Amino acid sequence: MTLPLARQQLPAAAPARVLACGAWLKNTACLLDGHQVWMSPLHGDLGTPEARAHLLDSVARLQQQASGPIDAVAHDLHPDFFSTELAQQLAQKLNVPAIAVQHHHAHIAQVQAQCAPGQKLLGWALDGVGLGTDQTAWGGELLLVQDAQFQRLNHLPKLLLPGSDVAAREPWRMAAAALHRLGYSPDQVFSPAVSSHLCVGTLKPISTASLKGVVSMMARGLNSPSTTSAGRWFDAVAGLLGVCWWQTEEAQAAIALEQLATLWLEHHPAPLLDAELIGAGLNLDLLLRRLLALMVGLESDAASLRAMQAQAAALFHVALADALAQAAIQAAQQHQIKAIALSGGCFFNRILRGCMQDTLVQAGLSVQLPTDSAYGDAGLALGQAWVAAHSLTATNESPIQTARNSLCV
Repeated sequence: MTLPLARQQLPAAAPARVLACGAWLKNTACLLDGHQVWMSPLHGDLGTPEARAHLLDSVARLQQQASGPIDAVAHDLHPDFFSTELAQQLAQKLNVPAIAVQHHHAHIAQVQAQCAPGQKLLGWALDGVGLGTDQTAWGGELLLVQDAQFQRLNHLPKLLLPGSDVAAREPWRMAAAALHRLGYSPDQVFSPAVSSHLCVGTLKPISTASLKGVVSMMARGLNSPSTTSAGRWFDAVAGLLGVCWWQTEEAQAAIALEQLATLWLEHHPAPLLDAELIGAGLNLDLLLRRLLALMVGLESDAASLRAMQAQAAALFHVALADALAQAAIQAAQQHQIKAIALSGGCFFNRILRGCMQDTLVQAGLSVQLPTDSAYGDAGLALGQAWVAAHSLTATNESPIQTARNSLCV
């Protein structure tokens, strides 16, 4: 059964007619045509033949909805995505530009198209991963965006990805990366004694050989690229606290961490942040040390462990939200901006989103969110199309980076 296309109405018309092919995960495609946006159904992740076939079908149907010739085809900056290859092939067929749009730029541009067209917009884009303009893995980015242009103002601290992509599936690796960042040996946390102490539910011990391999990998700089991903920071903390070491589903560790924090906050006041922790801001090293300190001297019973995990999870959420909000407030003052966008899959987390919104609003800022709660990659195609449409009409260079970093005909 073919699902119908969905239509959105934007507050301002786009300056060009653009078809966007979306990203890799939770793929959707869209057609931006004046004030209207035609969105495809959710295709899923493009690693499956079924999702690719659905994307091809949607692209054909979107072309039929166009009120005139398509001016450009937009895609993600990553060159190896099926959606990127499809966009480039379609652009060649239509004899129009194929325009690459950085992943997190598209996240904030989606909110701009829906809520703040024609304005400079400051935004935090927090998710699992997206290729940055420096060819590293981004995912915790504070951007200043105006249509086709963006400037990266700040980001979360870098963590190594020991084993590269596999680290996203095994949070214990990200925990080891966090310990490596602090200069600690993972043996101090993942020793057999501590491993058996932390094992709760479905956790299984980490083999000594695996741990030594990861430690050696990071020490030698082998197959350990860096990332600023907020999603990987959640994985790291979930691993450190023994909440989740192995993921079988996307965002499993982050969801488990949020559930624990919610449990704590339902029965306790929010953790108070002292001046030292507040002053550390986006330097999360002190926060990591505080979380590790909560693990010291634990009782061996499961109830005590669960209480510690919940308290630490709540502290992580509250402290991270405050650091992100304060960085946005400082940037807003510097650039004289009154609106902050929050986008990216990490904002499905209600605690993180709610705490940040409260702090930003108290500072006199308005908070702009994607419509229909489309925080993740399912809404990314609209941002791609909006950036590409404006890049076609951009004539003046500025210090802000333009999206036209990959354009071919």
